[in-house]
Amino acid sequence: MHGVLCLFLRVNPKKVTFASYRSNTIEGNLHYLYLKFKELHPDYHFHFLFKKFDGSNMGKVKYVFHMLKACVNLANSAFFIIDDFYFPVYVIKPRERTKIVQLWHASGALKKFGHSTVGKPFGPSPFYLKRVPIHANYSMVFVSCREVIPYYAEAFNMPKDRIIPLGIPRTDALLSETFRQRTKRKFVDHFPESRNKKILLYAPTYRGNSHYQDTFKIPLDIDLMERHLGDRYILLVHLHPYMRQEVTVNRDSAFCIHIHEEFDIQELLVIADLLITDYSTVMFDYSLLERPMAFIATDLEEYIHERDFYYDFKSLIPGPLFKETQDLIDWVNREDFDLVKIKKFKHRFFDDIDGRAAERIVKFLTG
Repeated sequence: MHGVLCLFLRVNPKKVTFASYRSNTIEGNLHYLYLKFKELHPDYHFHFLFKKFDGSNMGKVKYVFHMLKACVNLANSAFFIIDDFYFPVYVIKPRERTKIVQLWHASGALKKFGHSTVGKPFGPSPFYLKRVPIHANYSMVFVSCREVIPYYAEAFNMPKDRIIPLGIPRTDALLSETFRQRTKRKFVDHFPESRNKKILLYAPTYRGNSHYQDTFKIPLDIDLMERHLGDRYILLVHLHPYMRQEVTVNRDSAFCIHIHEEFDIQELLVIADLLITDYSTVMFDYSLLERPMAFIATDLEEYIHERDFYYDFKSLIPGPLFKETQDLIDWVNREDFDLVKIKKFKHRFFDDIDGRAAERIVKFLTG
């Protein structure tokens, strides 16, 4: 299909297509890169292909039509920019004048993915890889620092010289004082009861090897947290976009608020005084704010077996790891926070901390 289209369609040197199966609207790295692209090159033409994957029968039919649109845009775009696994890219022969750009949705490098997981329950089988060369055809990949280049080269099965450490566009917002102040005002307007409280943010990673996670039991005793922390804190819960809508905290109160679509993860990081997570790469973004973070997980050995990490998890994380809620509560109450460790972590995984990642990438692409 793509080859036939190439016979009839010319590449438009000023056409940029942003595409993702992660959501139905542009967000994250793609959103911030688009804003900077539009600012620096208002004469360019921008097209959007956003379709959150739906595994139902009707969803699969719509997926086929989405793939056809993707093939058209792959045939005539100068830049085709994605942020995750994107099947149509792997089954076409790209045109020389089309640059396929991977803006992977994670900062740093933590959980293994792509070719790094072959042989793991999470990963693709050699049989599948012979038929679908996943992560093939990327012209370039942008990452947060030089240190992680070998891991992305392994995961994408591509040369290191095409993995470029210019930064992560969405982190520009975290470093913007204007964005911080605007977000804090928005949050207080939305939740006035938070005005005199500190904010705990619980943001766990997605577990699973498809576009959905069926079940998830939060390893926090929320009632216990409210009894010991509720006079000073509010707990926000933000779940990964691949978690099904049925996955909830089963509890909304003045203390615990399940955030759905009112605030995106960048906004939540800005307003959070303390992050609680497990294996989520959100830890890298949050380190830019130099605020305390803690980790709680009860399935570490299982996760290592299923997927594994690029680093030793326990020695890498810039905060304590807990299995019990009471131990986490005691740590929060003691305020035993090692911010020096977090600052070192930040400088290890971000080569440039100036809020200009999107600008560097756009200039690299168009220069």
